[in-house]
Amino acid sequence: MTTKPIGPALESKKMKLKSFLLRYYPPGIMLEYEKSGELKTKSIDLLDLGPSTDVSALVEEIHQAEPLITASRAEQVKLLIQRLQEKLGQHSNHTFYLFKVLKAHILPLTNVALNKSGSCDKIATGSFDKTCKLWSVETGQCYHTFRGHRAEIVCLSFNPQSTLVATGSMDTTAKLWDIQNGEEVFTLTGHSAEIISLSFNTSGDRIITGSFDHTVIVWDADTGRKVHTLIGHCAEISSALFNWDCSLILTGSMDKTCMLWDATNGKCMATLTGHEDEILDSCFDYTGKLIATASADGTARIFSAATRKCIAKLEGHEGDISKISFNPQGNRLLTGSSDKTARIWDAQTGQCLQVLEGHTDEIFSCAFNYTGNIVITGSKDNTCRIWR
Repeated sequence: MTTKPIGPALESKKMKLKSFLLRYYPPGIMLEYEKSGELKTKSIDLLDLGPSTDVSALVEEIHQAEPLITASRAEQVKLLIQRLQEKLGQHSNHTFYLFKVLKAHILPLTNVALNKSGSCDKIATGSFDKTCKLWSVETGQCYHTFRGHRAEIVCLSFNPQSTLVATGSMDTTAKLWDIQNGEEVFTLTGHSAEIISLSFNTSGDRIITGSFDHTVIVWDADTGRKVHTLIGHCAEISSALFNWDCSLILTGSMDKTCMLWDATNGKCMATLTGHEDEILDSCFDYTGKLIATASADGTARIFSAATRKCIAKLEGHEGDISKISFNPQGNRLLTGSSDKTARIWDAQTGQCLQVLEGHTDEIFSCAFNYTGNIVITGSKDNTCRIWR
């Protein structure tokens, strides 16, 4: 449980708590409060909350650490945490069925992403045609076509606030685009080869890019300036991302390893090994406790972020696994493969629960939405399929 310090208790005299908001994934409570007439928000992250957590003890701990949570609010906080606990205890056995097929671009698709906000009403697609398109999930209508890259777009990501889309290209640059007006915000230049992976951190003030030049760059998303360059891999980078609390960066590489880096100073902390071929993708679960890796050896692995030990191996695909992601609850994994299928796995046991079939060419991108009840898959067959 972490709260951001806000100074001595007397601060609370100037601050007035207005409302609570629950955040299910990862578990936390958002506080809306008024300070000097201005409405502000802060979060109490409950990343270690589980079915067996002593809620009364946790509420007491929060009361001690957070001036806004007065004794009179303790019972309300307890009820909210119990609701979070119940939600965490619900293990989804959802079966996905095909809902819609989008014929997105003239040339092959390279990437698909759903916007991060709870509404989840937008999809971004990147293509060999050097453009990125923004679509409506419900109607399939195209809102914007982002043009400006000089080569294929190979990766893209929404910021957590769903105000920006970032695109990475074979032209060695990344660009940030405004979702509302469809215009370019700025271009990130500094890599000497193709940008193959990019993602934002949780607060949206940092963006990370991984390149075929073997390096990863951390950028300030507000100014476009470089913060760190991570050097250590001895082959092309395939994936790069932050954990939830932005303390760690995970990178995957064609050198068959993943590396964990300290996000504050850019130093390498650990190397994860075990795959027999290139690592094509890697990810954290929402709480940052688990790491998943996907490889050209046809397997995926789950590691503990704390011990860096492999705890499960996912076997069943008949080709490279190019994409892997956890559902928001952290109990399911989704993989996309060159064998034209996507699979849903149990994140604890590594057992395959469902095979999503129907694409006629390899799947290179797949993702869950914010609540975990929609899956999106993108394929070289030029279609993007929505499953729910």
